[in-house]
Amino acid sequence: MIERYSRKEIKAIWEDYNKYSIWLDIELAAAEAMEKLEVIPKGTVKKIKPKAKINVKRILQIEDKVKHDVIAFLTSITEKAGKEARHLHKGMTSSDVLDTCFNLQLKQSGEILVKDINELLKSIKKQAVKHKFTLCIGRSHGIHAEPITFGLKMLSFYQEFLRNKKRLENSIKEISTCAISGAVGTFSNVDPKVESYVAKKLKLNVEPVSTQIIPRDRHAQFFSTLAIIGSSIERFATEIRHLQRTEVLEVEEFFGKKQKGSSAMPHKKNPILSENLTGLARLIRSAVIPALENVALWHERDISHSAVERNIGPDTTVTLDFALYRLNNLIKNLNIYPKNMKKNLDLTNGIFFSQRVLLELTNAGLTREESYKIVQKNAMLSWNSNTSFYEIVKNDKKIINKIPVNKLKKLFNYSYHTKKINIIFQRSLKNK
Repeated sequence: MIERYSRKEIKAIWEDYNKYSIWLDIELAAAEAMEKLEVIPKGTVKKIKPKAKINVKRILQIEDKVKHDVIAFLTSITEKAGKEARHLHKGMTSSDVLDTCFNLQLKQSGEILVKDINELLKSIKKQAVKHKFTLCIGRSHGIHAEPITFGLKMLSFYQEFLRNKKRLENSIKEISTCAISGAVGTFSNVDPKVESYVAKKLKLNVEPVSTQIIPRDRHAQFFSTLAIIGSSIERFATEIRHLQRTEVLEVEEFFGKKQKGSSAMPHKKNPILSENLTGLARLIRSAVIPALENVALWHERDISHSAVERNIGPDTTVTLDFALYRLNNLIKNLNIYPKNMKKNLDLTNGIFFSQRVLLELTNAGLTREESYKIVQKNAMLSWNSNTSFYEIVKNDKKIINKIPVNKLKKLFNYSYHTKKINIIFQRSLKNK
């Protein structure tokens, strides 16, 4: 997590003050529950709460000596709250606090990421609708295939991020659990009602079965979801990078009046945002393997996951938040060039109508194999001679004998490739 790729709201979730504040909320909620159960004296929380202040500097000073973060925290609270603070953490283990807090931080971060996706969806949808019928060439293997529309390209990304939103919401639900179950998850020194009370207070669910920790398969799912979103970002960024190449130039990242491109070549306008997003996506995906490896901890707990999560928790969520924000601004301000799309569409002299001729020949009685051979021969002639595909096929007697010229001409119609676009949009944007 570095400042360059961090935004204030989500960054604050991972700062020490917020973390310790959540720890205090957990401890006070647990103490409230214990009061109700008459495990600790009534009025304990009322006495502690006004005095229990977070002092990050002091907690870190104590931790430097005791080498234990939760003990340092509790010691710091006790220094301010006095002897009544002895009732905090009763029957609990450090992991009860750490894991519940970590899950809450992931939940808080996830909710920001959902908002980010919602904003991105608005921008993508706007471009999709605007360019619903803006013709461009579809490419398979990087090679011109058949016409599509730029709006359809955008609609594909719209649907992908809708799926990402659903995945993320499910993963947030999965990660939103609380464990206050003691040293090995048996509740031997703490009543399960305490856990239920804390969970309700923090708007979490209870962890049905924990060990000393909350099972890490939940976290693996969460970080895997973030990685999938990162991959979607990269797919979008890669598309823009390709379409901005000089030879293509169907779209272009917004370039400010005072913006500079190459340090050496003043003429250049580089797709730096898309390239940056590609790099950020790699970082986001890098959290997956460590998260998966954290699942297989020894027995009821070991500490091997701790250092991993201290890194991937803030780094991955903060980076993804920034990437989604950057992608949204990129899409909103994207320069789109329909004239260049049409120019590129015409580069191959209409050979992308080859399938239409192929199908019509089969309708006329030729075998698919015969039809394919005839059409391919003419398509290659058009390609090699840089000549109109239509002019070539209309002079092929094998074709004209099966397809009259007036009928053949009708096959070379762009609207044929857009006739179902409305259907795709209707089913994609239904109730959206």
